[in-house]
Amino acid sequence: MHSLHKLTVFAAAAVVGATMTIGATSAYAVEFPCRTARVIVPWGAGGESDLLGRMAVDAANRLGANPQLQVVTVSGQGGLKGTKQAMEARPDGCTLFNIHQHILASNLTGRTDMNWNSFIPVANMTSTASIIAAGTDAPFSNYKEMRAYGKANPNTILAGGTLGSTSHFSLLLVADKLDIKMKYISYDGTADRMKALLANTIHIGQVSEVTAAKHAEAGRLKLLAMNYGKRSTRVPDLPTAQEQGFDLEIATDRGFMLPLETPQEVVDHYIALFKKVASDPQYVETVTKQGSFVVPRFGEDYAKWWDATYTDWVRIAKNLGVYKGS
Repeated sequence: MHSLHKLTVFAAAAVVGATMTIGATSAYAVEFPCRTARVIVPWGAGGESDLLGRMAVDAANRLGANPQLQVVTVSGQGGLKGTKQAMEARPDGCTLFNIHQHILASNLTGRTDMNWNSFIPVANMTSTASIIAAGTDAPFSNYKEMRAYGKANPNTILAGGTLGSTSHFSLLLVADKLDIKMKYISYDGTADRMKALLANTIHIGQVSEVTAAKHAEAGRLKLLAMNYGKRSTRVPDLPTAQEQGFDLEIATDRGFMLPLETPQEVVDHYIALFKKVASDPQYVETVTKQGSFVVPRFGEDYAKWWDATYTDWVRIAKNLGVYKGS
């Protein structure tokens, strides 16, 4: 078992009591040493994490967040630069961290000792289904054709992702299910990967529903598969992986965490705030239009989800031969 995985009990204990009802603790009774709390998004501006993070922050501020929240993008090192800054921040409620499964992929592939339980889970907010797209010059148009090409030409399909992140892990899962070998090209975030995909510098990459719909309609991308249990409403003609004979379901789940040792009343404060955001119709509509789903998990339930996901990803990493944990 990875050494950091032993912190699971500590992290879960830190959020015990942080349930969907806060009890006697008022959502805004906590005093903070800041008027504005920063929300670190460990990716560049304009990417999907930045957009979805700002939607939640904007909704929180509109609903009366105190302190007000402000997104700060800290790109670099495949998300690890911002992750480290968030982990090392003071546990005073003035720094939150916008996180997704990139921390698991980076940990399991040996890029960092940081893990989900380097933080206190507060609230998961969104789930974004994985779509794999290809550049217009790619010699295949669906998973079956890509498998045939990959079998005949091993290690020639150029797959773009961020090394040790969810976009990389998604490609590994696809390669495993299609039983092919690909060459992985690393890009620091979604924006850079999209530029390469649209320029046909790489063959395939993971895209969002909004991006898929926009570029496919304009003839700038070929969509290979929807890695989800149902078809997209934005691109309804795109078959799921299951419909093509491949048992794949991949999504990116984004939420918010706080540094370890943050007082429980501060954790409760932010759980109460994000509960309001998750149930706000305007926020739900905005997220849905972006091509994601609002999938709320709070406090202890969110910690349990991370623990279960980590355990499952350890198994996947070992099966794929990329596990470098201890």
